[in-house]
Amino acid sequence: MVGKQLDDHQFGALKGRSTTLALVDAFHYWHKALDEGQSVRILFVDYAEAFDHVDHSIVIQKLKSLGVPEFIVRWITSFLCERQQRVKISDIFSDWVMLRGGMPQGSWLGPLIFIILIDDLRLKWLTRKYLDDTTISEIIMKDTVSQMQLAVDAFIEWTELNRMNINSYRA
Repeated sequence: MVGKQLDDHQFGALKGRSTTLALVDAFHYWHKALDEGQSVRILFVDYAEAFDHVDHSIVIQKLKSLGVPEFIVRWITSFLCERQQRVKISDIFSDWVMLRGGMPQGSWLGPLIFIILIDDLRLKWLTRKYLDDTTISEIIMKDTVSQMQLAVDAFIEWTELNRMNINSYRA
């Protein structure tokens, strides 16, 4: 990306940005706050079928806004768009269906494109992203009112603008 680096708080699918580093980074802030007598609120979010719900037009627009050279944008557009799939059960094949979104599974480029999609998810709260998992943390000083609802609202607004689906679990 021309003139811009990926979010430092993005982990996964990038060299030197492992699960372990993501955990160490988050735990550092949480433990520091607790050691200083503060409280920590944490929201853990997972996107439902994240790679299957990627809107190609949003990714392409983000690539352009990041200053990615036009020939690379065209190449990635070719990689994403006009893909077809069908299902085989025993010896029976379904008709071919044109895909309108989603990422090809098993490619190296798929996770990188997803990271570009979520790169601009940058909230004023402590946010850590590991591919399709996001953690939003709030450090609360004594006698301070929580702002976590504002963080949730900002996160949901970003999610809706980017046509992603939050995985919700109801017990």
